[in-house]
Amino acid sequence: MEEKKKPLNGKSYGSIAHLPGSRLGPGDHKCHDGQERIACQKLRDKHDEVIVQEKLDGSNVGVARIDGVIVALTRAGYVANTSQYVQHHKFFDWVAANEARFLRVLRDGERLCGEWLVQAHGTRYKLQHEPFVVFDLMHGNNRMPYDDFLKRVEAGVFTVPHLLHRGEPLSIEAVMAMIGQYGFHGALDPVEGAMWRVERNKQINNNSSERVRVVDFLCKYVRPDKKDGSYLPSETNSEEVWNE
Repeated sequence: MEEKKKPLNGKSYGSIAHLPGSRLGPGDHKCHDGQERIACQKLRDKHDEVIVQEKLDGSNVGVARIDGVIVALTRAGYVANTSQYVQHHKFFDWVAANEARFLRVLRDGERLCGEWLVQAHGTRYKLQHEPFVVFDLMHGNNRMPYDDFLKRVEAGVFTVPHLLHRGEPLSIEAVMAMIGQYGFHGALDPVEGAMWRVERNKQINNNSSERVRVVDFLCKYVRPDKKDGSYLPSETNSEEVWNE
């Protein structure tokens, strides 16, 4: 698979919209006002649920199962060992060493998406777990609902972002107070922020009472004073900073 530039014929992971007050980087966009209301203020009805997790600061990467083969990917969808960055070559090697775990979790056409924390980007970590933290299991553009996702990743004993809250909407202020300054993953610098996941028991069609669980949308909050990549060589003109 190494010679194929983009095995998925596209990105491994897209961008997530920002809540009001979140720091926007180049190419970032805000979420709709209605999404902010649902995530932080008031549900539409009893069929909505809000799940909030700590947001981690590393390199967004993915692991896909394609025709039975496990493939390590960068966020853009390239095979990891074709990247110019050492951290992605380390990821490629780590995935190869843990191939059996991914085979237990993934079915053909699926991919695990997560944060690769081996190198400090804008936050240093004293890691309390392995450097790959998974936050989504996807097939195409579809995300697996949270409970199903947890059951699946348990088979591979993977780490997931710390769960801060589940149930009713929760404000940015309340969430950031829950995280505290350093969060739950060994951050040595102030944590980046949090991710809101809104799931819904969606009616299959207008003429049916049957419903199916779906991930309706995601949105995030990043500290306004957060500086992206402050520990990267491109910013420091020095060598990489590797997390312990």
